[in-house]
Amino acid sequence: MRTVPLRMVIFDCDGVLIDSETIASRVVAASLTEEGLPMTPDEAHRIFLGMSLIDMVPLIEKMLGRPVSPGWRPALASALLKALETESVPVPGAKEVLEGMAALGLEWRVASNSSQAEMAVKFARTGLSYLTEGRTFSGGPGGSLKPKPAPDVFLAAAADAGIPAEACVVVEDSIPGSRGAHAAGMEVLGFAPYGDGAALKAEGATVFRALSELPVLFRQRMQVDSTVTA
Repeated sequence: MRTVPLRMVIFDCDGVLIDSETIASRVVAASLTEEGLPMTPDEAHRIFLGMSLIDMVPLIEKMLGRPVSPGWRPALASALLKALETESVPVPGAKEVLEGMAALGLEWRVASNSSQAEMAVKFARTGLSYLTEGRTFSGGPGGSLKPKPAPDVFLAAAADAGIPAEACVVVEDSIPGSRGAHAAGMEVLGFAPYGDGAALKAEGATVFRALSELPVLFRQRMQVDSTVTA
């Protein structure tokens, strides 16, 4: 039981609000195959899930055994942006959860390793921009915040609302995101719609299967254990 009541929720973007990870994995795999590192979308998803493009490059260069070609990174970013702008769809229940936050009396923000430009096209494509505008924090290219697993995006989101880390909960689906949230001193609800969520559990996350479960989980965390003394 929490000793501080929940006041704020910080949502990851990809895989939590936007079903974009299969799109990104396909684009990344095609780009790397062309770069000389043959890879399937499933392999790209397994290797890079939750990673920012900034952190992907050193790993890719290690796998290639050489630096990536000049222009590869901006070309990939452009290809990702184009695909996400035309193909992104919301995760089932995302709109309902975000619309219901006001009724719960909870502040909320979005913290992602996607760039602000990527989040903008994804939320525009899925019709969620009216909810997310002014609430997004990026650890991706072009921003000043370090990407997950650094805690920067989570701490910046909490600071923007003036709410301490211990009064926040993070909704995540990746290991880097879970580690970043814990580094920020925040509880993690691990979204695992497929599989058993064992990897998220191993990171200390409370695993759930559908976004429709979140209102109940939030209400539980808005209560405190009155038997615990400071």
